[in-house]
Amino acid sequence: MEGDRLEPAVTIKNIERELICPACKELFTHPLILPCQHSICHKCVKEILYFTLEDSFNDAASETSNQSSPRIRISSPSMDRIDRASRSGWKRNSLTPRTTTFPCPGCRHDIELGERGINGLFRNFTLETIVERYRQAARAATAIMCDLCKPPPQESTKSCMDCSASYCNECFKIHHPWGTLKAQHEYVGPTTNFRPKILMCPEHEMERVNMYCELCRRPVCHLCKLGGTHANHRVTTMSSAYKILKEKLSKDIDYLISKESQVKSQITELGLLMKETECNGERAKEEASNCFDKLFEVLEERRASALRAIEASKMLRLEKLKSQREEYQGLLENNGLVGYAQEVLKETDQSCFVQTAKQLHDRIQKATESLKSFRPAAQASFEDFVVDVTKPQEALTDLSFHSSGVDIPEINEEQSKMYNKALICWDHPQRAGSADTYILEYRKVNKEEANPAWQETEVLSKSKVISDLDTNSSYAFRVRGYKGSICSPWSREVILHTPPAPVFSFLFDDKCGYNSERLLLNARRNSVENRAGFPLLLGAERLQAGCYTTLDYIVGDTGIVKGKHFWAFRLEPYSYLVKAGVASDSKIQEWFHNSRDLTSPRYEQDSGHDSGSEDIFVESLQPFTLVTLGMKKFFIPKASLAPAAPKDSVNRILPMPSCIGICLDCDKGKVGFYDADRMKCLYERQVDCSGKMYPAFALMGSAGVHLEETIAATYLEYQDEDM
Repeated sequence: MEGDRLEPAVTIKNIERELICPACKELFTHPLILPCQHSICHKCVKEILYFTLEDSFNDAASETSNQSSPRIRISSPSMDRIDRASRSGWKRNSLTPRTTTFPCPGCRHDIELGERGINGLFRNFTLETIVERYRQAARAATAIMCDLCKPPPQESTKSCMDCSASYCNECFKIHHPWGTLKAQHEYVGPTTNFRPKILMCPEHEMERVNMYCELCRRPVCHLCKLGGTHANHRVTTMSSAYKILKEKLSKDIDYLISKESQVKSQITELGLLMKETECNGERAKEEASNCFDKLFEVLEERRASALRAIEASKMLRLEKLKSQREEYQGLLENNGLVGYAQEVLKETDQSCFVQTAKQLHDRIQKATESLKSFRPAAQASFEDFVVDVTKPQEALTDLSFHSSGVDIPEINEEQSKMYNKALICWDHPQRAGSADTYILEYRKVNKEEANPAWQETEVLSKSKVISDLDTNSSYAFRVRGYKGSICSPWSREVILHTPPAPVFSFLFDDKCGYNSERLLLNARRNSVENRAGFPLLLGAERLQAGCYTTLDYIVGDTGIVKGKHFWAFRLEPYSYLVKAGVASDSKIQEWFHNSRDLTSPRYEQDSGHDSGSEDIFVESLQPFTLVTLGMKKFFIPKASLAPAAPKDSVNRILPMPSCIGICLDCDKGKVGFYDADRMKCLYERQVDCSGKMYPAFALMGSAGVHLEETIAATYLEYQDEDM
């Protein structure tokens, strides 16, 4: 009997790693099965949900999740608050939804619990039983006592799963007499873990699970299949699922057991690889240390050479200055040259005086000239000896384990774009040895600061959204790939420009003046096309004289009263004529109430005919400004208030950018039109912003306008799925 109990204990001890919760790093306590098939403690799920809810209120912009254990992270929140956070995820009468999404600690995938919250998860009774057996094996010396014995209690020999109690032999015979219903109860070895005998459905608490959903890979009841969430899923009977899964598991276990010798040989091989890795690692450390020692030697040599040069220059300069100082000291009375000259003047013999005075007079004249133009013999500044370490410092900063096995990624400028956020995409050759992770660095290009510090972020995919960038600024981006500790060189730097103002989000207004017969608006209201030309073509056989269709106006659904704002849009290449800009609410009402079906654009003030020639009739500030676009051209109006605007018709016609931006500054009363890809201003003029200003568009003939979509933080997920 003792041998029978010790053998499974040893087996259980060897699987301890499988019994540890990935969140708290302790043995599972009432484990729950997540939709990703990983298990987690019931208490850990509650704590993660609670703190995910707290974080969502404290920092709504946070997109990262805590990877540490919730039990390590928290102090001890009240169970009442945790229970409230773990119940139903969405209150029907509440304006604020409760969080039901959290990252799985095992695989980091987002887990959506649904409206039932934790109540919709199954308890992993099998894992719970194995954990209990492990606990029993770990505390083999501690016996489980009988629950019904009179004091002193005896050691229990059985535990009844129906009664949820442990018994010694005598008490078990008394409470489970032969020939009664209790004699049919299920009993096991002594345990403190009593699980329910029947597994009930978490969605329909009164129903027993009797089927298995093959799509969701979880047990379900017949109500789940009839009208629940599994109505359209493929299900099978529980007995069939039990038989199939047990056969698969048994077959896989038998296969592993049959490969025991192979596993042992692979374990031996792994042991040898560990020793080889340790030796190679020490050798690599030694080689790297030698490389750095060589660098230190070079730096020390250069340091000594620089110090010697500075010292030699210093001594030479001091010698020159000292000599010059001695000469000037000789010019003092009764000292040096002046004192000697005074003694010569005392000579009375003319021939002796002339013999000495000539040379002395030359020296006195030189000293006199030096006084008139004083110049130190040497400079005290050592500006020529400043060591430039900028490039070596950058090279040392980038010092890493370069390998030809990791190719250099290249930033894709066509897919990358700058709008409300920066979306940076890069390409990397798809081959063996490509990078596992990437480091994206960016910094603001500032003329005042020569080398601003790089900011870096680690990326697992080939694109990244960067937020919180300054408006009207230029940023440099570069990326490198990593495969383990080996990295590629940096990619070529790409400079992108942020919009001149914060991005203004709006949609096309489908109510105010919207002509559904002429304009076709998509469901999202961010794209509009003009189909007014179809009725005209269908009735062309009845037309005997030339006529023109009017402009069809459409405006944004949100107005602007103050501040500086920027938005962008794209035109379809086939667009014949589109006018875009801003207009006040009063001007918009005037447009919509004075519309005509057929007219000539030559005399229509806002038609855009002749590339904005109507502006020459507008001398004072108007509550609207529209530029003309079409036929793949951008037309600058003639009467531009900008002093640098071209006056001749040739220079007023520019190639139409693929993306056009508009910047409205209500405070200064200015509106500018930009090449949004390069963030370059093409045309700017004054505008009357006394009223509420709206983005305005007018289409004639065949044309299409698409508003530029803002870059969302979730953009990466969809892009990664496409790739």
